[in-house]
Amino acid sequence: MDFLSAIPWDFSPDIIDFGLFKIRWYGILFALPFIVGYYLMLPIFREEGKKQEELETLTIYMIVSTIVGARLGHCLFYDPIQYLSHPLEILKVWEGGLASHGAALGIMAGMYLFARKRKGFTFLWVADRVVLVVAISGISIRLGNLFNSEIYGIATDLPWGFIFLNDGQTIARHPTQIYEALAYGFVFALLYGRYRKYKTKLQQGSQLAWFLILVFSARFLIEFVKIPQKGLDDGTLPLQMGQLLSIPLIALGVYLLLKHRRRQPAAMLNS
Repeated sequence: MDFLSAIPWDFSPDIIDFGLFKIRWYGILFALPFIVGYYLMLPIFREEGKKQEELETLTIYMIVSTIVGARLGHCLFYDPIQYLSHPLEILKVWEGGLASHGAALGIMAGMYLFARKRKGFTFLWVADRVVLVVAISGISIRLGNLFNSEIYGIATDLPWGFIFLNDGQTIARHPTQIYEALAYGFVFALLYGRYRKYKTKLQQGSQLAWFLILVFSARFLIEFVKIPQKGLDDGTLPLQMGQLLSIPLIALGVYLLLKHRRRQPAAMLNS
């Protein structure tokens, strides 16, 4: 394919190389949402009468649950035979391998553990606000994948196709990292706008419901133009693993939405 008909991408994944260790764009972009999220959530906690100390504790829960969930999700969803045969390799996070579906499950577990121990908090109250941060995280992490020249799509002749030179590619491919980042950006704008407009008038669980429906529907569709991941994505399944894992999360979102609409028919516009 002619380079003039696509976008050559050879951006270095390293910010600084000290020899013994490197500072990489992916690491910065993985950590950045926790900082941005803290300052996004701080005025929300203050407006709703929650203590800053509680937000600090919640942030710690989210950091731990995200990393643990994402790592276990990658190991168990995409290559279970390899990691169950060599369980110590699960600890080698520095070698890469984090799954967004695992992160989603880990985050939900972390929110549940946080809320059940604290008076004045419910799982749905926490979830409806944390999804704003999770949407930002999705944007940031997919940009990190772009800098790493990984998780890209199948070949394309569209003018915005990327040639990932650092990964040895010679043909243009769908920049699925950008597709997902744009989708998550749309979800964040929508959910943040809903929160600022309705705030406490929102039915509990409605923000979480729309997040699950929109994010994982986008993920399901984008998987059609994404190169299959290693492990179980070997062509033996009817859909890619990312699609199969998205279906129950979409279904959960629909269930939450319908559940609250049945309870509050007059508040349908807010849920």
